[in-house]
Amino acid sequence: MGKNTRFKSGFTIEQMAGQRLMLGFEGTTLNPDLKFLIREIKAGGIILFKTNIESPDQLARLCGDAQAYARETGLAPLFIAVDQEGGQVARLKPPFTQFEGNPHINSVTEAEAFARITARELAGVGINMNLAPVLDVVPEGVDSIMKDRVFKGDAHRVSELGTRVIKTLQDRRIMAVAKHFPGIGRTVKDSHFFLPVLDADLSLLKAIDIKPFEAARDANVAGIMLSHIFYPQLDDRWQASLSPYIAGELLRKDLGYEGLVLTDDLDMKAIGHDMKTCVRQILTSGIDLALICHKGPGIQEAWQEMVHLLASDKALFELGNLSLERILRYKQHYLGSLS
Repeated sequence: MGKNTRFKSGFTIEQMAGQRLMLGFEGTTLNPDLKFLIREIKAGGIILFKTNIESPDQLARLCGDAQAYARETGLAPLFIAVDQEGGQVARLKPPFTQFEGNPHINSVTEAEAFARITARELAGVGINMNLAPVLDVVPEGVDSIMKDRVFKGDAHRVSELGTRVIKTLQDRRIMAVAKHFPGIGRTVKDSHFFLPVLDADLSLLKAIDIKPFEAARDANVAGIMLSHIFYPQLDDRWQASLSPYIAGELLRKDLGYEGLVLTDDLDMKAIGHDMKTCVRQILTSGIDLALICHKGPGIQEAWQEMVHLLASDKALFELGNLSLERILRYKQHYLGSLS
């Protein structure tokens, strides 16, 4: 297969490789760096942080200009994502509505209110994906790194509140992304800086930690984000975000999840592998979207390696077709025409 080989959708390999990337950038306008990600890397999506945001008007211009430029360059509409959980993790500051976060949501009514207002404000500025809700379960007595970001209570309670957020966001055309599969509520180290190890067996995880993700699946959540945690009893070589077993067997086949699967940020310190290794594992695992949240050489390296592997490996090419079809299906449903 050569690089000009086209997928079932009519996309070239270069375009398909770009569609598998959700990328961060510097700046608050459609500047040369962002244009490069869209025109040359052919990015499937962008992710916004506080440094990209000055005001509602500025943010609306940025999102609108990025989508217009994607159309001009012949790309499908962009996923435009943000982490707007409320509380500790909220990229949008006043005048956007401020919420105390998941630990302070105590009823389905409050969960719905958070999601309803958040969806209205995100849609109003052109953001179409919220990397929320957090569905990790913190067992009683565990000093979890996630304790200030989770819904309080057991797996049933987390499922109840989380699915209300998912349904309310998605009823208002904002894709929800549940995180962090298969659950990091038991961990005490931060994957931004370390590789946490969670030495729990599958039966325990299925009994508690995975339950909210099953509920999210049943609520037709658009995306599920993998954790960067190492679960040695599930995969003794690869952490969840790079694991063919956790992403491919456990999430896809065992849980039967058919939506988008995302990595967490590949720039985190928990990732101890070079970018080429990460890309191979992502493609092998059937993960749809790789997040690289900071400007740097890793973005172009990831895209080039994806192009190379898709052009040279028939099995990865076929898996790539499936991922691209999922990506385009969600873009068609939530973002409209792909032409």
